[in-house]
Amino acid sequence: MDIGITRLSSKGQIVIPAFMRRGLDEGTQLLIIRDGERFIIKSLDELEPDLKEDILFADRTEREIQEFKKGGFTRKSDADFIRDLESW
Repeated sequence: MDIGITRLSSKGQIVIPAFMRRGLDEGTQLLIIRDGERFIIKSLDELEPDLKEDILFADRTEREIQEFKKGGFTRKSDADFIRDLESW
């Protein structure tokens, strides 16, 4: 097991220490799960394809809901909404 220390920036960003990033390409999507005080970070590419697809869909749906709550959402039919989510 490797251990590293990092900080949370004022923008909410963290840096994963270089020795822990070995084998990850730039742009690699990471899944972050918070369980109480514990954070789990896992490469999306390591997940089963169906689970990865479900997580990406849930993420897109959540972003659309947040956009709606901010008032930045345009009126769409149900079919257009689903089509837009699927195209991400």
